[in-house]
Amino acid sequence: MIRNWLVSTVAVALLSIPAVAQTTQGQVPAAATALGSVNLPRAVMANGQQLGAGTYQVRLTAEAAQPTVPGIQMERWVEFVRGGKVVGREVVSIIPQGEVKDLNSGAKGPRPGSGSARVEMLKGDDYLRVWINRGGVNYLLHLPPAKG
Repeated sequence: MIRNWLVSTVAVALLSIPAVAQTTQGQVPAAATALGSVNLPRAVMANGQQLGAGTYQVRLTAEAAQPTVPGIQMERWVEFVRGGKVVGREVVSIIPQGEVKDLNSGAKGPRPGSGSARVEMLKGDDYLRVWINRGGVNYLLHLPPAKG
């Protein structure tokens, strides 16, 4: 009886090691977290609000975008912070590193490395794409240019 308990305990401990390792790299944080800063080269619209050209801190919120798929949270809200104030928010698409190869990005250059961001206008100047890679997870925003 004790031997079975010991074997079960060791098996559970060994099986849980990969799960623990995954939480440090390549996992979407459950809580709000800073993704980094980006420089927007022109004014864009984010959730109906205009964001002027300039540098913003981008912060992932814990709030899921609706509707959600049960058990999968691949879209969340991000906030654009400037001067310590939230000045806009938008839905971000979350793509794990293992699925980036499936992304038909249309990128003109290399994908951003871990801990960096890439901002570029997509073909036709219809959207400004903000692509942030943080901890092996990719965050994509598509922001239409502001009119005027």
